[in-house]
Amino acid sequence: QVQLTESGGGLVQAGGSLSLSCAASGRTFRTALMGWFRQAPGKEREFVAAFSWRDGIPSYADSVKGRFTISRDIAKNTVTLQMNSLIPEDTAVYYCAVRFDIYRPIIASESYSYWGQGTQVTVSS
Repeated sequence: QVQLTESGGGLVQAGGSLSLSCAASGRTFRTALMGWFRQAPGKEREFVAAFSWRDGIPSYADSVKGRFTISRDIAKNTVTLQMNSLIPEDTAVYYCAVRFDIYRPIIASESYSYWGQGTQVTVSS
């Protein structure tokens, strides 16, 4: 079993920044298997960022590229999502997730086996 605990959400004005953290516990795994998704009201859950399991290089959704940065602390078994230049369209519940099927696409939510409880991010205009 894997437990994922997100923190760091909140309310911020457009143009501001927030940092989300995800702490993993339970089963041992590589942090390169972790990623972030988000779900806005009335919309499907969408990919935000994740690492390639092969080399740890991050991938981003086009909508956040250049504004968000995903990073990982292997020693602490945590993953962080730094969000800059936030816009109202970034408002959503953000979820941390882990996948163990390394041959499935990292952008598909179905590829992930464990999810955190989610943390709300609200960006006001």
